[in-house]
Order: sequence, then C-alpha cells, then structure tokens
Amino acid sequence: MAHGTSGNTPYTGADALCDTLLAGGVDVCFANPGTSEMHFVAALDRRPRMRCVLGLFEGVVTGAADGYARMADKPAVTLLHCGPGLANGLANLHNARRARSPVVNVVGDHATYHRAYDAPLTSDVEGLARPMSDWVRSTDSAATVARDAAEAIRTARTAPGRIATLILPADAAWGQTSSDLPPLPAAPAAEVSEDRVAEAAAAIRSRRRTVLLLTGRALRAPALVTADRIARAAGVRLLAQQSNARIERGAGRVPVERVPYPLDGAIATFRDVEQVILVGAAAPVAFFAYPGRPSSLLPDGCRILTLAEPEADLPGALAALADALGIGPGSHPLVQQIERPAMIDGALTPDSIAAALGALMPEGAILCDEALTSGRRLFELTRGAPPHDFLALTGGSIGIGLPLATGAAVACPDRKVVALQADGSGMYTAQALWTQAREGLDVVTIVFANRSYAILRNEYRSVGAGEPGRNADRLFDLVDPVIDWTGLAKSMGVEAARVEDSRAFADRLSAAFRRKGPFLIEAVI
Repeated sequence: MAHGTSGNTPYTGADALCDTLLAGGVDVCFANPGTSEMHFVAALDRRPRMRCVLGLFEGVVTGAADGYARMADKPAVTLLHCGPGLANGLANLHNARRARSPVVNVVGDHATYHRAYDAPLTSDVEGLARPMSDWVRSTDSAATVARDAAEAIRTARTAPGRIATLILPADAAWGQTSSDLPPLPAAPAAEVSEDRVAEAAAAIRSRRRTVLLLTGRALRAPALVTADRIARAAGVRLLAQQSNARIERGAGRVPVERVPYPLDGAIATFRDVEQVILVGAAAPVAFFAYPGRPSSLLPDGCRILTLAEPEADLPGALAALADALGIGPGSHPLVQQIERPAMIDGALTPDSIAAALGALMPEGAILCDEALTSGRRLFELTRGAPPHDFLALTGGSIGIGLPLATGAAVACPDRKVVALQADGSGMYTAQALWTQAREGLDVVTIVFANRSYAILRNEYRSVGAGEPGRNADRLFDLVDPVIDWTGLAKSMGVEAARVEDSRAFADRLSAAFRRKGPFLIEAVI
C-alpha cells in the first residue's frame, strides 16, 4: 500500500507511522507532545482523518485512551514526550492494562545520536515502559517505523486487548523513507479449549455449590444471556469479579453482582462455595493484605477451574459450555425490570446521590465510577435504571475517573457520560475537565465532596493502626483550604454548580441530563 504527502514535502518516518495507524483503524490520538515529537505532530497535521485530542497532563492522555478503548473496542494512540512524559502517564496505563484495554503508545525520544550526550531528558524509556506494557520496541530508523507500528497495532488488538509501546527517536521521525507500507499482520484468533469446556461441564454436573466468575466480554449483554441460561438450568451462581472494565447492565439485561470490596463482605460471598469456574476472571483475592486475615477470598478446599483465559473467546466459551451441558437457547433470560429507586429528600448523602442517579439516568448512559467510599451503593441503586454501561477502576490506581469519562465520550459522542468522582482522587487528573470543555464532550461530572481521603481513614482502622491522630488526620483530610470544585471547573471552561441538599442535587442532575456538553456538580456531603 503506497501513501504520500502533498507538494514537495518529503515522506518521513512520522508520515509512515500516521499512515500505518490509520490503515490499522487507529484514528484518535490523545496527546501531550514535546520537542522530540514535532515531526509526528506535523505528520498528524497533514492527516485530518486523525482526531487529535490534547490532554494537559499525561495521566489524562493515558486514562482517556483507556476509556476510549473500553467503549470503542479498538485502540487509540497516545503521544507522550520522552521518559518523564511516559512516567507521568504510567498510573493510568496500569489501570488500562488491568482493564485489558487495547492501547498503542507512541513515546518520543531523543535522536539516536543525541542519547550519548546525556541531555536532561535522557532516560531509560524502555525500562519505564516495560512494567505497564505487554510489548515495547524502540524503532531503529525511519525505514523500520511502519513495520514496528504495524506490529504495535497487531499486539494492541490481540484479545482481549494489550498495551503496546513504540518508542520513536526524533531522527526516526524526521528521516525520509518509502511510502510503501507493509501489510498489517492479523491478531491471532482466540480459541476455546474443548478440554476446559468438558472439565467445567463435569464440575457443574457434580452438583457442588458453584460460582461462574465472569469478567471482560463475558459481561456484555449477549454473553450474560448465555450465562443466565447456564445458571438457571444447572443451579450455579453468576458473579462478576470485583473490578471490571465494562458491564452492560440495567433494565432488559441479565443482572450480575460483583465481588464486594470490603474484606468481610467478600469472604462472606464465597463462604459456602465449593468450586469457582473462571471465565476470563482471576481467582478472587483481597485487595490488600490485612494482619491476621486471609489473602484468598475462597474457603479452604474450594476448587478453582478455568473455563477460559482472558485472551480466549469468552462468549464462545460460555456458548460451548451451554452446549456441553445440553442447555438449549429456548428459555427466556431472567432480565432486570425497570426499577427506578425513590429519591431521598433532606441532607445530601452518598445514598441520596445514587438514588437520584438511578431515578433520573437516561437510557444508554455510560457510568464511569471512581466514587470510592462514597459509591458503595451506586451499583445497587442503579441496577434497575434503563440500559447502560458501567466502567470501573480496574487497577486500583486512583485518578482514572475524569480521564476515563473523557475517552468514553470521545468514543460515544451520542451517549450521555456520567463521571462519578471522589474529590481526592479527582485532583490527580482534574485537567481532564479542560479537555472535556475544549472538545465539547457530553459529560456530567458528579464530585462527591466529602473533603477527605475517606477511604484511607477506613483502611487505617482496617490494618489495625488504631484511630488517626493529628498527623494522620492531616494526611487524610482535604480542608484548610477547601477545594472549590465549582470554581476549578469554571476556570477550565466547564459549567458547574455546588449543591448541599438532595432536592437541589436532583434538580441540577435533571437539568444536566437535558442539556448537551460538559457540566460539573459539586455535591457537598
């Protein structure tokens, strides 16, 4: 496939990179570029098919790429500046890797001959990238850029989704090369193991108390219908693992609960379980170690079987299991009915926020949840809302909520996106609000303003450290000064309002759902 540039502009490695990305269906670039990336920026400028979205911090860039991938089911490309720029984005790359989101990172670097001079931004870019990437390569020259970019796309698209990091030295970007691009290699097809299907079917026939533990594409609506047929016919429980990239839920869809975060509740969930069959999921463990408490959430002697690894065709594995059990498609699924919760009057609380959301949320909404301690009942109180998608914090690294919503809104411009954001973690990547304003994204942000890192107070007690004193309190609270989220949002071009009672919150939320564009509600709880 031959490509070219107009006029007398030479065809460079940066041009080859852009054309390879576009040929591979990668047409959104979340970027925070610097000097080393200017030739790539120039190549982007010559290709209006590529949508370029600026993030004012690299954690916004990588978190937005995660949200985009979860909703678009394909990778975006990020553009980051040298090792320190990549390092700024690593926390949300960790979350993206845990979500198994497909992402292609392009990290600019010094020209190859300049590295020997140890200029200030010189660093081990490969070493920084490796822990949060499934594939890392530093391209050799302009002549190898297209080949390496094609391999990065193939890797990112390999099921269920991977992080591919391509390091682009400045001289590889500006060097001239041929416009003949290599064919894009196909991602390997996911397969279902007949042996594992037979083993899982035999285990279910044993009539032991069984949980089918799901994640990934097993939590999409069609796969949940298949899982429901298995559960009702064979008498097994359905459960989603604790943190999931995306769950299709709401009225008309098969409901599925998640493993709880609090340790006691999680242990109780599995107390009587004799065997767990993993469908893309990991064996359930405690989020942290606690003195004198178990790391595994499963009772002693509980058998663990794997129906399908994460890279397998999870819907296909469930369908194969249903066939092996002789369960036909004739039965109607047990779906969630529309069930709007009653709104709660009085002082604003996390529960009254969740109830208003469940009562007012429009069909097709995308919920991006980083409410943390304030969001414990969100899942419950939105269960019967119209059909929607639920995106969660997958890797435990806070600061994902606002960027995640930003990327989801870029992927799905015709759907209302709701960011459920704790105030402490929101300050990690508040710059995402600016991107939402600049791009005109249809995002309603709800900031749970309890003015503390409330989760840390709970964890302080849970690990047996006692009650926090003055020094600990000063590490957990967000007062003196209080963060003005309304003023912060307005300074970035996002309309905003502060509310302190439940009725005022419901009125603001209803109005925000009726309008287009970004809006922030600071909910003081």
